[in-house]
Amino acid sequence: MSEWLNLFVRWFHVVAGVFWIGQTAFFSWLDTRMKLETDPETGQARVWMVHSGGFYKVDKLAVPEEMPKLLHWFKWEAAFTWLSGIFLLALVYHMGGLLVEYDSEVSVGAASALGFGVLILGWVVYDLLWTSPLARHEVLATGISLALLVGCAWLLSQVLSGRAAYIHIGALMGTIMTGNVWMRILPGQRRMVAAVKEGREADLRLGKIAKNRSRHNTFMALPVIFIMISNHFPTTSYGHRLNWVFLAGYIVLGFFARAILNAHERK
Repeated sequence: MSEWLNLFVRWFHVVAGVFWIGQTAFFSWLDTRMKLETDPETGQARVWMVHSGGFYKVDKLAVPEEMPKLLHWFKWEAAFTWLSGIFLLALVYHMGGLLVEYDSEVSVGAASALGFGVLILGWVVYDLLWTSPLARHEVLATGISLALLVGCAWLLSQVLSGRAAYIHIGALMGTIMTGNVWMRILPGQRRMVAAVKEGREADLRLGKIAKNRSRHNTFMALPVIFIMISNHFPTTSYGHRLNWVFLAGYIVLGFFARAILNAHERK
């Protein structure tokens, strides 16, 4: 029963993650192309695509004059990925005997409280940082965010097993990504939709906030995917006494990989 449950939860988690990360990557590419292509008559951002035997024309508006009858939202992929991931985290690590080393003096209960506590507190600290005046200084706020993330990696590596420390940092970034979708992006977009339906002027600042958080998610996606598969490869040094340093390097590498992809998409 445990083996089958583990298999199906992993399957569900990977499938949900493919949909979510795939959508994130697609819209990141689409936004980049929108900046490069415009309709010659209206000056409106527009992208033409061909796929699966058909042609697609996509326009981008800051706010439509009126809402269409059917508006497609992208939200459940994030929720299902996070929920299945948390369930899998509890099943494999918190209940599966992999949370702490066999000779650890820390109890499983204490380690479990720390692991889940970091996920909750990490989102709160991240959100406070990026809603504070510091958010206007993007380079500084990004540096602080990375430093705090590395600090979490160090803390977890002192208490949890190496593999558990790695996967909890991945879960932390996944929690932040999901929080961005459900706590910042969707509420702002709902308020913009409500304003248009009521004939009021929509607050464009909400769209900018949603876009910024979506961009954060784009950069975190690659490190999270790497961490997900790193537990199957001891060569990622999760068993090293300085594993948190290696993990920090992998995160930075993922950020740079995303930046390179962004630069390529602008060509």
